[in-house]
Amino acid sequence: MLSIPSSFLLQFEEHLQEKAVPKNQHASYKKWLRYYLDFCYKYDFPQTHSESLAHFLLKLQEKRQTKTQQNQASDAISLYYELVLVCKPPFNVSSPQYFSKNISESTSHLVTWPSNTLQDRPLKSDQSYINSPQPKKTKPLTGASWENEYDGLSKEIQIRHYSSKTLTTYKQWVRHFQTYTRSKPPELLSTNDVKEFLTFLAVKRKVSASTQNQAFNALLFFYRHVLHKDFGKIDGIVRAKRKRYIPVVLSREEIDAILRYLAPPYDLAVKFLYGCGLRLFECLELRIQSLNFDMGVVTVHDGKGKKDRTVPLPETILPELREHLESLKVLHQIDLDRKYAGVFLIHALEKKYLNASKELIWQWFFPAKNLTRVPETGEYRRYHLHETHLQKAIKQAVGKAGICKRATAHTFRHSFASHLLQANYDIRTIQELLGHSDVRTTMIYTHTIQSQTIKEAKSPLDF
Repeated sequence: MLSIPSSFLLQFEEHLQEKAVPKNQHASYKKWLRYYLDFCYKYDFPQTHSESLAHFLLKLQEKRQTKTQQNQASDAISLYYELVLVCKPPFNVSSPQYFSKNISESTSHLVTWPSNTLQDRPLKSDQSYINSPQPKKTKPLTGASWENEYDGLSKEIQIRHYSSKTLTTYKQWVRHFQTYTRSKPPELLSTNDVKEFLTFLAVKRKVSASTQNQAFNALLFFYRHVLHKDFGKIDGIVRAKRKRYIPVVLSREEIDAILRYLAPPYDLAVKFLYGCGLRLFECLELRIQSLNFDMGVVTVHDGKGKKDRTVPLPETILPELREHLESLKVLHQIDLDRKYAGVFLIHALEKKYLNASKELIWQWFFPAKNLTRVPETGEYRRYHLHETHLQKAIKQAVGKAGICKRATAHTFRHSFASHLLQANYDIRTIQELLGHSDVRTTMIYTHTIQSQTIKEAKSPLDF
């Protein structure tokens, strides 16, 4: 972390006083200045150029700093720009004597910069950067804006009806790639940039095989459909091979113990996860019309891969389901009396069916506790139960039950498949219930139960 000479910090603090910055914020402003100068040193950005500030704020956003913190950091660096225009900083940022490996305990939890993706090298003097004549028509090799590319990525994802989580993940990897290339102009990007980035992830960051493949797929989509470039053959890069993962499986006794520590509606949601083998969002996105009590099945719409399937409803919880349905009718009537705008619908269903969002059959089976205000329209709508609420409830219940396994919401789906296989259900039947496209995906559960095969060879005539 960069250590700034006290003489310059005094000048900076005097400048803060002149600009009427509250005294209790001076420490925070100096902290942001240290982070900014450290960022410029590691990523070879000029200290007194506004483009460097834009990249610094982008890094704060990736580190999930709040909007208030980002605004404060921007204000601090802007005041630093004003100061260095009238007095040259009395230190050389490229000198290693101003760097220390120790980070203050009071600030180390806020931002931790990753290791430099490039070799550290001395910067040019900031004053010489400002005063030196700039080329008139030379296009910069870094610092380009990728806004059009991000817009294009969003459009290409939406055209293909991919999920919003896919868009979020792909955008995240493109941002990491942009930071690694120091915002290189998109038209100058090459296959070699991808090769170096993937090598950096594997060698320096030591990411898992699935993470490396996720980054590869995101950049492959970005190149092909946004930049309209093809990867071609990437020599020297081998697609990471995922190791075989044996899922965690809970016993029936352990599941019952967890259910005892879950309050409604979390206990009922977990019974769906285990009793029907649903994924987390398949459970939370169930609507009232998804349940068919007469036929005893629940229909999963738009599951993983945009596939629909039906799963039998557990008969033991049918009374509990009917009671929960009655409470949903009461809640729905309360929402109608409050003149709410209805539930959230996917795609253009609300335009096709104008009153569908307020109809009972379209209401969430696991609704959120509070209405959500839509900033664009000022309307109040109902969203389904947030996934983090259920995940936290499960984690707390697992701890209270004293279970020494890494159990999550998806563990109940693994337990569903394993217990069916243990009961000698056909592997193809389990594949259909889980919604797997390939039976090889379902075959992993053969490793979660004890083998029941008869080892001794015997003729079928002797059975």
